[in-house]
Amino acid sequence: MGKPKSDYVTWQDATVGKSDRERLIGQKGVTLWFTGLSCSGKSTLANEVQKRLFERGHLSYVLDGDNIRQGLNRDLGFSPDDRRENIRRIGEVAKLFREAGVITLVAFISPYRADRRAARGLARRGEFVEIFCCCDLETCERRDVKGLYRKARSGEIAEFTGVSAPYEEPEDPEIILHTDRERVEESAERVMCYLEEKGIIRKP
Repeated sequence: MGKPKSDYVTWQDATVGKSDRERLIGQKGVTLWFTGLSCSGKSTLANEVQKRLFERGHLSYVLDGDNIRQGLNRDLGFSPDDRRENIRRIGEVAKLFREAGVITLVAFISPYRADRRAARGLARRGEFVEIFCCCDLETCERRDVKGLYRKARSGEIAEFTGVSAPYEEPEDPEIILHTDRERVEESAERVMCYLEEKGIIRKP
């Protein structure tokens, strides 16, 4: 990710570490990175998984692409450079949440493999779970209650992923959810089973 601009910035070690916090709250700090086309179900699934984690006493938080663009990333557009910076920033935020021991659910289109790879590169082995919300474009357009695809097709919205900007599917994600034919409950349960199998959360 490159060096800081200043040569006078040094890392300050903390007296309480990630493992201390994980022991305190009984879970592992990981990032669940949901990627896929607009309307592929990323935010819906992230929120369903968060609900299930909460009900089982686990601390989690959803970082939603639209929400983050209203605050931290409000200065960024949708050019390739701005998309790269968008993912760089959220990758760093997710890293901080991991260090806090929080299970962080990132729901971003994140269309480029290189950007997702860079976000993964900030995590230790096993701490970054890429979840591909696989959904065909036709289904995504049919679900689009905001009319974004229609506006993109008419040229009103430029650089729209899947229409006038590319989406690079993950080559080897940890989980593939077929959100065009699975129910939300089924997909969310598959994520929960993965977290149990990897020892990230306790089995009930």
